[in-house]
Amino acid sequence: MFIDEKIVTLKAGNGGDGCASFRREKFIPKGGPNGGDGGDGGNIILECDTNVTDLTVYQFKSNWDAGNAEAGKGNQKHGANGRDCVLKLPAGTIVSDAETERPVAELIEHGQRIVLIKGGKGGLGNVHFKSSTNRAPRQFTPGEEVPERKFKFVLKVIADIGLVGYPNAGKSSLTNLITKAHPKTAPYPFTTKSPIIGIIEYPETYERLRLADIPGLIDGASQNRGLGHRFLRHIERCQLLLFIIDMAGFDTRDPLKDFENLRKELSLYDEKLLKKNFVIAANKMDLPEAVDNLKRFKRKYKTTIFPISCLTGEGVEELKVELKELFKK
Repeated sequence: MFIDEKIVTLKAGNGGDGCASFRREKFIPKGGPNGGDGGDGGNIILECDTNVTDLTVYQFKSNWDAGNAEAGKGNQKHGANGRDCVLKLPAGTIVSDAETERPVAELIEHGQRIVLIKGGKGGLGNVHFKSSTNRAPRQFTPGEEVPERKFKFVLKVIADIGLVGYPNAGKSSLTNLITKAHPKTAPYPFTTKSPIIGIIEYPETYERLRLADIPGLIDGASQNRGLGHRFLRHIERCQLLLFIIDMAGFDTRDPLKDFENLRKELSLYDEKLLKKNFVIAANKMDLPEAVDNLKRFKRKYKTTIFPISCLTGEGVEELKVELKELFKK
């Protein structure tokens, strides 16, 4: 199960009440006020953790509370502060107010911490109200109460390269070949139902690139059709797009039309996606139909195209090397 969007209810801790007490010791008459302050309530803290990959934990627990503080005590003893509640979120999470939908925080780097809701302030003990005209104050202030609030967590996967293509174009097969991720592969649409992050390694230069295998888009994905509409946002953070096209024309498809429609869906979702650098992988070149289709494709689109076959491995290593070079640009 891959969860990339969730509404949660969060509550910071209430502050502790101040204390109204008086010094009571033998041989010390009129000891005066000595009520301590209440502690501060616990904070709701967000922490970016790259070991967390999605929001699944919040699917099963959507209510989170920080600890309430203790009240102040006599002898000017300060009440204990409430326990902080630390929520670990994956890199790329945007946090918005659930009611207004206004973004309030964004987590990008591992270890980044943000205090989302501050705990309630502790109340003052009666020692603060002592004066020349009020020698025995009984006043104290209660701790601040913090109401619960609803927030929306939305994850946008952070990857260097976004792999985009129609169902059965060979995205999962290519991911298996060039990364250590092993998404499911099968001869039917929508085999991949959630983004898969794989690492492309270059041992000779000690370089690594993160590849996001985005579930197959279909026509109308930008209007909530198919699975693609749920995951188009994950392409936003990718610096380079890798279009994989079924050049053999599976199920009477036209490779030229496929590429045109994929670009159209990205544009309808966000025109900025078309400004990203991209490369095209022409898959299934082991099939005879792919040769003629590739010639037609090259005549229409004057761009970088890499003929590959995920079945035989032809051209895959060359594509892997070129991805590193293109990414540097």
